Amino acid sequence: MRVVLDAGALIGIDRRDRTIGAMLRILQRDGVPVRTSAGAVAQVWRNGRTQAGLALVLRGMEVAPLDEPVAKNVGELLRTNKTSDLVDAHVALLVDGGDIVITSDETDIQALLRSRRVKAIIVRASLPGSSGKTHPPPTATISTRKQGAVPASKLS
Repeated sequence: MRVVLDAGALIGIDRRDRTIGAMLRILQRDGVPVRTSAGAVAQVWRNGRTQAGLALVLRGMEVAPLDEPVAKNVGELLRTNKTSDLVDAHVALLVDGGDIVITSDETDIQALLRSRRVKAIIVRASLPGSSGKTHPPPTATISTRKQGAVPASKLS
């Protein structure tokens, strides 16, 4: 099991969202690998001098490159789904069955994963201004092999 973060999750980290921070601390404690797309980093990164927290978290995770072979796979997934968000597609390609995806774009990520026939746990990273909420729904959980399920509502 791994955790894959989209740009929305990275924005949450950058904004010091307590719920996402708590989830990442639990995952780090349990040694669960975390990864993201280089495209997601590009969507969020604006100024290294003001994004020290995000820079620190990025050092502890795998940032998957978007090179030519991967770009071709992304394009094929976009064609299959008749969509155009290459970062969402790249994030979806990083997910294996049983992984956890922390995303602010549940609907698109779920559709991309469905077309790949990959079952993953989706945790919503709600961002201020997106729905007025700043935390995932209370039913969301982070599950690790060592500790079991932890309700997101108990993390803040």
